Amino acid sequence: MRSPILALALLATLCACGSETPAPATAGSSPSPAAEEAPPAFEDPGVVEETAEYPAFTGTTVDGRPYDLAALRGRWVVVNFWATWCKPCLKEMPELSALHATREDIEVVGLAYEEIEAADMQAFLQEHPVAYPVVVLDPYAPPGDFATPRGLPMTYLIDPEGKVARRFLGPVTSADIELAVAGKAEG
Repeated sequence: MRSPILALALLATLCACGSETPAPATAGSSPSPAAEEAPPAFEDPGVVEETAEYPAFTGTTVDGRPYDLAALRGRWVVVNFWATWCKPCLKEMPELSALHATREDIEVVGLAYEEIEAADMQAFLQEHPVAYPVVVLDPYAPPGDFATPRGLPMTYLIDPEGKVARRFLGPVTSADIELAVAGKAEG
């Protein structure tokens, strides 16, 4: 009978030790320095919260060619953030490749969002070939005009003027892209 009472008393004492509640300020008194300054919120300088309305991006494809998103004005562009370890990403690659190959008005670019050497990516693409260009991104320094992906795959549809027309989080199909293009082209 004594053990549960002692245990509760000890627990209450331990809980009270670490929680010191500051006394409320009274009229005419100044708050303590600790009360004035809240601790700074943690901000990761590498995290971009929002995508620019007209995003820009330049890079080098795994085959060594320069890539410039702005050079594709006048065409729809599918910007697909993906990774070799992402199963949904791998599943959508053949459809995006076919879309890139069959639609002259739509360009696809794969932005590999992972730490991987260009040679390893080239070997991967030998086993999983695609018709569109692939750029390997540094996940610690992603493109500043695109929000840091919160999940993969993450796909943006950029209209012919260079404006973000649609975002897709998760796998996307060529039908999804074609419907979005048709809807935006009509409206």
